[in-house]
Amino acid sequence: MNNFYLEDQQLQRLVKRYLPPDFFTWANKQLDDFGAHCAGAISERAVHTDRNGEPRLIQYDKFGNEISKVWVNEGYQKTVQETYNTGIVGYIHKDIPELGHKGNYVYAFTQGYLLSQAEAGFYCPVTLTKATAYLLDRYATEAIKQRFLPHVIATGEEELYEGATFLTERQGGSDVGANEVKAEQAGSYYQLTGEKYFASNAGTCGVAMVLARTTGGAPGTKGLSLFAVPWEENRVNGKLRIRRLKDKLGVRAVPSAEVEFSQAKGYLVGELHQGFSYMIKALNLSRVANAVASVGMMRRAYTEAKAYANNRKAFDKQLTDFPMVRETLSTMGAIQEIGLSTMFTVINLMDQVMGGEQRASFKEQILFRLYVAIMKKETAEQAIYFAHEAIEMHGGNGYIEDFITPRLLRDAQVLTVWEGTANILGIEVIRLISKYQADELFINDMTKRLQTAKKESPLDEKIIHFVKQGIDQLKAEINQWKALNPDLQTYYSKRISDNMTRILTSVIAVEQTVTHEERQVAIAEVFLHHSWNDEEISDQPAPLKHFSKIVE
Repeated sequence: MNNFYLEDQQLQRLVKRYLPPDFFTWANKQLDDFGAHCAGAISERAVHTDRNGEPRLIQYDKFGNEISKVWVNEGYQKTVQETYNTGIVGYIHKDIPELGHKGNYVYAFTQGYLLSQAEAGFYCPVTLTKATAYLLDRYATEAIKQRFLPHVIATGEEELYEGATFLTERQGGSDVGANEVKAEQAGSYYQLTGEKYFASNAGTCGVAMVLARTTGGAPGTKGLSLFAVPWEENRVNGKLRIRRLKDKLGVRAVPSAEVEFSQAKGYLVGELHQGFSYMIKALNLSRVANAVASVGMMRRAYTEAKAYANNRKAFDKQLTDFPMVRETLSTMGAIQEIGLSTMFTVINLMDQVMGGEQRASFKEQILFRLYVAIMKKETAEQAIYFAHEAIEMHGGNGYIEDFITPRLLRDAQVLTVWEGTANILGIEVIRLISKYQADELFINDMTKRLQTAKKESPLDEKIIHFVKQGIDQLKAEINQWKALNPDLQTYYSKRISDNMTRILTSVIAVEQTVTHEERQVAIAEVFLHHSWNDEEISDQPAPLKHFSKIVE
């Protein structure tokens, strides 16, 4: 693999579809360069960081003074500089000099997709910096914005401040309403005291967005406010300290820490007691990034499996001569490409919901939140499955750290935990159905889109009918589900989420065939048979019939 962008036909097709012509012409060249860099130098540095160059906590200086500094290796620092200078964060919020207008989330997440194939652990700090920029740009006063935002969105002209978002505390975990960090007003700023238990990008960020509870605030999430906490100023003054860095299974590139604040200086962002609502919006951004990273890791696992199968012989045959191997690769290719197409649909909608102009209707806002929840869950689980399949394709070699496959599995595992577990995402789906009738919006939208695509699609009507039956079954199940008590409703939340995901991705698969491009039809047919008709025994299984179109 020499270029993650040029070697991904589906990605190029989607970028061209979703970017305006002038933007695409510029972006195509930038992504070509970045795709080569991710497959080359950045990927090589990622191996060193994972194996020999993990971040380290330097707790004391040579005189015994506590300094709480985090060391990162030289290659990591170079990746930081090169990646942020591409505008992966900055061009969402400021003009691209060559174009005279801002970028968008489609372009930024395309970069993230390429980067995650090299190093998911480095894409985490980029995501946190995106979330920090969003919060400052959207909610901070002009004075606070001017102090921090130019640094957070720097592309080489200012000193870079990476961002961080600190929510999790030891006693609460996902229950953010149990947070206890206190904030007391001290003139024009606040003093924060307490502990954040899983603080990623600690020690390498320039500013952290921290949820804290002000005096007299209501219990639960309603009493939380959001603060911009400058890192270096508070570290030097002894107002914050890192107790320890977490010893993690994977994503070792990103320093995750336990951080203690001792009257650390912080600046209120937005209105008092609105911090949780602000952070939830940023959390949706991070969940999209999590899903993009998942699809990127799926792509890397697939390409590694394909490359190995093309170059390995067993029992006097090439691995790709075996039907079972062909089935695995065809199915992985189809699932990954439909997942990527679905995420581009979500990101395009995100530009309308969270972009500068905010053009989205109420329906689009609710569907965006629903898509984020179900696709974050689906892609994270698929990333683990793809890493497993890549290891199995390699056999014993797949378990050896000389290959990337063990790191893919270790790194993929965190994607189901970051930004909300499957249970938390299931609760989000329930909330959207109960409060906003998201099920009705979803079913109506999917029905209309499927009917429209069906008219132009060359797919066998039988396989499209499976999708229609799935929509009808979902509607019936949700009607039954609504009659259950609240506890039982949570029991079925993941099942509803999975069924919605299968319908959404299937409708997008059908829509892609309306161009009658042979490869798109092949991808859709394999994906739909896998999703709806996998138990059928056939003398011409779809993954074998379309192997050459999809894989070769």
